[in-house]
Amino acid sequence: MSFFQKWKAVAAMIFVEFALAVVNALFKKVLSKGMNQLVITTYRFSIAAILLTPLACFLERNFISNLTGRVVCCLFFSALLGGTLTQYFVLIGLKYTSTTFSCAFINMVPINTFIMALLLGEENINIKSKSGRAKALGTLCCLGGALILTLYKGMPLINQPASEVEVINHSTKSWIVGSLFLFAGSIVWSSWFLIQARIGKDYPYQYSSTAIMSFLGAIQSAILSLVIDRNTSAWFMKGTLEISTVIYAGVVGSGLCYVVMSWCVKQKGAVFTSAFSPFIQIFAAVIDISILHEQIHLGSILGSILVIIGLYILLWGKSKEAENLKNSPTTDKNGQDTLPVTSSPSHT
Repeated sequence: MSFFQKWKAVAAMIFVEFALAVVNALFKKVLSKGMNQLVITTYRFSIAAILLTPLACFLERNFISNLTGRVVCCLFFSALLGGTLTQYFVLIGLKYTSTTFSCAFINMVPINTFIMALLLGEENINIKSKSGRAKALGTLCCLGGALILTLYKGMPLINQPASEVEVINHSTKSWIVGSLFLFAGSIVWSSWFLIQARIGKDYPYQYSSTAIMSFLGAIQSAILSLVIDRNTSAWFMKGTLEISTVIYAGVVGSGLCYVVMSWCVKQKGAVFTSAFSPFIQIFAAVIDISILHEQIHLGSILGSILVIIGLYILLWGKSKEAENLKNSPTTDKNGQDTLPVTSSPSHT
């Protein structure tokens, strides 16, 4: 295997996390200038739907024949949870906090998903095994990190001019409220993964399902925006920054990044892909400090470290559990234990 073949998945995921960090930074900038959260979401999903629909028609030509009423209903709720509500909660939280801080709650999504799956009986914890103890410890570490992020802001770690500090204090005066919205966004997004797993079994068309979800999410966001705020002037984008932000978020954030992540999941698995999520917070911190001149607080650092440690402990436990399951003896029809047989994978 060549060097490029070995490391291209790693390079691809680092690119994805950097691109998503840029999306969050741009959102922070336009939100601070007064752009409506649901308007951003509507434009973002509309652009993603326009981008992905031709790809779906070209790569998945028979997707319409398998599109049943049940699948459309599931996609509607998938768009509501993973699109409209997630974006709305996260963008409100981002408005009152910072890019780095909001990314810490993104790192909690795998943990929240695991807890929900545990409550629904789709996951289990065997405390007697090493992998089970790792999953339990990782979950507790992430929950502890979330509490620190929400309840403890801490001292500022960067000395900044008085004029910049004044602006930052104004944007973070509702830090706990922003934290609660970010936590709600991570919970809703986690529930989307469980719904999407069921959709994937009934409707295994990634491009078309994402295009339909984006289309439904755009409609839902537009309706919700008109219900909450009837001011039509909010729909007119003012300046190059707002236009370029929604185009970049739609094309790169919801289009290209999704395609790359889907490819990485197919090539390396979900555990490998999830393991790169903390990189988005590292890139966001660099952008926060160097470009946006945001303040970094002690509570954000301590909570983020605990969340990242917990995430990797959980991922290690999941990986170890999958490895043990693969190597464990299986039982034949006569009730006799048989050892697993290792063979070369077939190529189709």
